[in-house]
Amino acid sequence: MTVRSVESAIPEPADHLPFGSRERARRYDTGRYQGAVGRNWYDTDPTLQFLMHMQLGADGLAWALPHLRRVGALMGGPVATRAEETDRNPPRLERYDRWGHEVGRVVLPASLIASQTDLLADNFTGPAFVEQARRAGADPVPLGAAWTYLLDQAEIGMTCALGTGGDMVVRMAEAFAPADVRDRVRSLFESGDLSGEAAQMFTERTGGSDLGSLETTATRTGADSWRLDGLKWFVSNVHASAFVALAKIEGGLDGIAGVAPFLVLAERRDGSRNGIRIRRLKDKLGTRAVPSGEVELVGAEAFLLAPGATGAGEDATDGSGSGEGSSTAGAGNLGAEARNPGAGGLARLMRLTNGARLAIAMMGVGCARRSLVESICFARSRDAFDAALIDQPLVQRKLAEMIVDVEAAQAMVFDGYRGERLRLGAPLAKLRASRLGIAAASDAIELHGGNGYIEDWPVARIFRDAQVNPVWEGPDNILCLDVRRAMVKEQAHEALFARVADAVDAAPACEPEERTARELVAAGLDRARRAVRLWSGLEPQVAEARLYPLAQLLADVYAGATLLEQVTHQRAAGSPAAGSGRKALVASLYARRHLASPDPLAAIGDEPTDLLRFKELCDGAFIDTPA
Repeated sequence: MTVRSVESAIPEPADHLPFGSRERARRYDTGRYQGAVGRNWYDTDPTLQFLMHMQLGADGLAWALPHLRRVGALMGGPVATRAEETDRNPPRLERYDRWGHEVGRVVLPASLIASQTDLLADNFTGPAFVEQARRAGADPVPLGAAWTYLLDQAEIGMTCALGTGGDMVVRMAEAFAPADVRDRVRSLFESGDLSGEAAQMFTERTGGSDLGSLETTATRTGADSWRLDGLKWFVSNVHASAFVALAKIEGGLDGIAGVAPFLVLAERRDGSRNGIRIRRLKDKLGTRAVPSGEVELVGAEAFLLAPGATGAGEDATDGSGSGEGSSTAGAGNLGAEARNPGAGGLARLMRLTNGARLAIAMMGVGCARRSLVESICFARSRDAFDAALIDQPLVQRKLAEMIVDVEAAQAMVFDGYRGERLRLGAPLAKLRASRLGIAAASDAIELHGGNGYIEDWPVARIFRDAQVNPVWEGPDNILCLDVRRAMVKEQAHEALFARVADAVDAAPACEPEERTARELVAAGLDRARRAVRLWSGLEPQVAEARLYPLAQLLADVYAGATLLEQVTHQRAAGSPAAGSGRKALVASLYARRHLASPDPLAAIGDEPTDLLRFKELCDGAFIDTPA
């Protein structure tokens, strides 16, 4: 969006003040400023271009390039523009019709409907595109990740409104739902998981993470059907057509052992409206594009999602649970545990939660990337103290820090979408990227000054939106408990350490920055191993309290390893900017700040590499292409 104020061309009283001048007026010439909106977000993003080459290869990228450029223009243009309108005019609830009949209809604004239409028509996760990519020899997984990354820069609420729980609903229904219900779910999601049809009903008035305190009750009504009664306090995408809901079976166990997952559709088997009553929509701080509401379940028809629920389905207990119930809900033996028939289904559900956490981590990266781009655009346009803002040393220091942190989080999250996922990858990526989205948006507001705090400018909304990422799919404390579970029950840290060691061994060490990054990541790996051994010997309560710094160290080492892998790829023949050494610069700056032993004197006296090579950093983060 190019801001060209008609009024700026008309002389104003302030233009004739004694200390005003044409030269000074340049500082507030709005015609000089162009923010992120209106640009092609693929063309302006060298880091995404690098990742696509790294994960698709030259041939796969050649096929994918026109698709990526088309979507880059869509996200940076119409979708980003409409996001501001949707934020000002969010969805609303019509509870009753004119005769007083309860309809519970969510009315979506035209801006949101237009964006949904465009996105579903050009969806990299849809079955048709996935098949087309595979036929062309291009891996659709990183392409789907890129599509989501670009959308998240425009509006993370829209990503949620498209139903980020679609994968969960489809997989659970395919595994456990009755045949006729599976067919209905397939028809709902025939355009792909991100179709706007999916949502979760987990959180109640007691909170979202303490699943054992749930009160919603399930009562069997037939051979394969149940009824749910209860109150769900926070349901995002509340107007969806298919939900995974958690409830306790009447007469069964209390606490986490009695929790079971159920499929609830908006319509009953007979086509009538199901017992889903939307009490109200939440007046939220941000993510206003996705309608979130309180839902009362009144005799809602439901289907148990667990092994043996219909006499079919898979054994869902082979995965690593990522939620609080997985450690106690892994038996999956329906006959042996008649009072806990949903145990295996809950284990499966918690395993799928890691995919949802990765999606939230991508939202954090999207918020951080958008904040960085807006900051660079503003700093290049704004003059202060007789120089462009971007030429001020303290501004360069902050922008350099943002660039490095954004690329580190981006490397972690895109790595999580690869086929050989690390068990610890999703919780560590969400832990880091969710917080970075908030920090980067806050930094962007600061760099914009007073303008950043005004809703006319986009960074205020980005900051409001980013705040939800640590809450969705488990806050920091729950992620730390998941890290503990993965280490204790699955020794998942060993796979992480092996991955980091491989990255260190393969990394080049020809140039000073390469050697620095390699040595610091290797030293960080050694500290992480010692930290896990030390943590393992702590008294349980102390060990739990120390989970946060341990998880942060693991995240630092993981990020350092993924950056080292990028250094190795950039060294390879044919890679983008081969031999430039920029990725080594990013990796070394990250490692110095996150993996080197803290030394306040070094922070003051070391060579200012971030300033001396700032142009290289900035040019490699953002290409200033016109709208």
